[in-house]
Amino acid sequence: MIVPITGKVTYAITLDPTVWIFDDRKILLEEAFNSNVNTLDSENEDNELENASKRWDREVYQQKINPPVNKSIKRFEREKILKSSYVMPLDDFLANAEIDSIASAAILVTASGEVTISLDELINSYFLFARDGKPLKEDGPVHLYYKDGSNRENPIKNITKVIIK
Repeated sequence: MIVPITGKVTYAITLDPTVWIFDDRKILLEEAFNSNVNTLDSENEDNELENASKRWDREVYQQKINPPVNKSIKRFEREKILKSSYVMPLDDFLANAEIDSIASAAILVTASGEVTISLDELINSYFLFARDGKPLKEDGPVHLYYKDGSNRENPIKNITKVIIK
């Protein structure tokens, strides 16, 4: 259930979609293709000072960047999580991997072969990682959706690895 990102990157990273359900960056699938989707919670939008403080703390203490994780999940949120489908934007992960400037494409390794897409398409994509609150076991671990929704009816499924070329 992991998805490595390798190839022309400074840091090969391994994504574990099974833990993203607790990540604040996740987006409801139904809301992902709205033009006004913002990946931050509305509380974080209103509190720029708090975000600046967190960035400062990371720089001063030189800690590893940790993903924003729900500190506490209320009961109604837990029920919503267990019934909803979620996607995760890929841009943060690709930024952390530090793609080489000479890279031009990405190969998505799937159960049925390889699919080549441009880096722009990859950066502007989501990984679907949960359907009805459960990991994608049969046709997963992740599906790729373009942020513009152009492949909404036909996502790239069964992605097991991303190779930057």
